Amino acid sequence: MNFKEIQELIKIVDESNLTTVEVEQEGFKIVLKKKVEKIVVAERTDSAYPGQLSPGQISASQGLPDGMTSGKAHQITDQEPENYETIKSPIVGTFYSSSAPGDPPFVSPGAKADKGSTLCIIEAMKLMNEIEAEEDVLILEVLVQDGQMVEYGQPLFKISK
Repeated sequence: MNFKEIQELIKIVDESNLTTVEVEQEGFKIVLKKKVEKIVVAERTDSAYPGQLSPGQISASQGLPDGMTSGKAHQITDQEPENYETIKSPIVGTFYSSSAPGDPPFVSPGAKADKGSTLCIIEAMKLMNEIEAEEDVLILEVLVQDGQMVEYGQPLFKISK
């Protein structure tokens, strides 16, 4: 591999979403790594999610509104605070609550998370993206389940500062 090919490879990596590239050719190996900033997204919400009914508005005969599930990922309770913020997914991927299967989750409801601490991991295109707390927060609720696919902008956590 000559110098011009290496420069071209650097340019390709720089302009792409790739963070690491390894090339091995005839006993020559080059590893290129690009620093990736960790992304944290938080949005203030003064009321329920769009389409979500307030506590007590769902009767057994009505069922759940469109887009809501009856699983453990979202619960409506009478003790839910009116003012809370949500941390939303900055990317599409798979949500992981811990660093490895069987390990305890990074955070759980009622836990305090310090600024910079890891809240979860979202895997996208075989890359593990750590989502960190932007400031000291109290986790009110984890809105997705471990291993669940998440969309860009999907709420992951309810938090209080």
